[in-house]
Amino acid sequence: MENGSAIIEHKAYARVGLLGNPSDVYYGRTISLGVSNFWASVRLQPSNQLVIVPHPVHDLVHFNSLSHLVDRLKNEGYYGGVRLLMAICKIFNNYCRDNKIDLHDRNFTLSYDTNIPRQTGLSGSSAIVCAALSCLLDFYKVKHLIKVDIRPNLILNAEKELGIIAGLQDRVAQVYGGVVFMDFNKKSMDELGHGVYTPLDIGLLPPLYLIYAENPSDSGKVHSTVRQRWLDGDEFIKASMEEVANLALEGHKALTQKDHTKLASLMNRNFDLRRRMFGDDALGALNIEMVEVARRVGAASKFTGSGGAVVAFCPDGPSQAKLLEDACHKAGFIIQPIQVVPSRITGTDS
Repeated sequence: MENGSAIIEHKAYARVGLLGNPSDVYYGRTISLGVSNFWASVRLQPSNQLVIVPHPVHDLVHFNSLSHLVDRLKNEGYYGGVRLLMAICKIFNNYCRDNKIDLHDRNFTLSYDTNIPRQTGLSGSSAIVCAALSCLLDFYKVKHLIKVDIRPNLILNAEKELGIIAGLQDRVAQVYGGVVFMDFNKKSMDELGHGVYTPLDIGLLPPLYLIYAENPSDSGKVHSTVRQRWLDGDEFIKASMEEVANLALEGHKALTQKDHTKLASLMNRNFDLRRRMFGDDALGALNIEMVEVARRVGAASKFTGSGGAVVAFCPDGPSQAKLLEDACHKAGFIIQPIQVVPSRITGTDS
């Protein structure tokens, strides 16, 4: 970046939870992967004033009519990405100040774009924040001063600043890329403030498929009562979350041994446990149908996150994958092969 005048651009990718979710906010374990099918990109350009540019689609403020505005809010909600960019700027600044990291006083203009479908449980909001953080690290040349395992916390804190309820899993997957086994045990979380993150070889993964609906339900409704029951010490929820966390541990072993039959059974068990804990009303009929469509052709399937999209695996190979594709099209769902993002972390990053 010569003379501080170069444009900086970064992408962060959608995230699929393969096993263990939703145990990441319950001192559990997860296996997640970054998928290059969808991404958010952020562009930072040095400028005289600090400017956050609204997106022409996602931050729409001009409408054809009052009914257009109301329909827009019903389908898209109130917020786009501007508030996310503002929040990470604040969190980044405060972290650097608190940790005696000096920042230069030059300004910049931030803009973003994203093609991650909304409300699909693919971590669209955190992808915008993650890409923006990467731009800030480069612009201020402080990447070497903010450890990689701390960066997901900064992204999460920016979202918490906005009242978004979430855990670290998505942000870890987006910072690290590739496939990551995450252990959020209480000791590490209490002592370090983050989990223990182990990148895995993406070559261990079998072919996976992403299934989603064009008009999914709100993924933010799913956590509500279960979280409170866990905090209240509900034995059923505690035991179920412990089992969900153990699925990730077993999945780690199954992947390293390339035991794909075991992987399929673990994926199915993961969804069954979630369904027992949350109940069908919370999960939503459309989300459950995506899982059932896959299961009817013998594929393993589960939510990628908290609903809106499903990750599926066909243990019987290409012929089963064709059956799955046909079944999804017949049901009106979109299906595509998952493309895994290469690991983004090298020895110089950590």
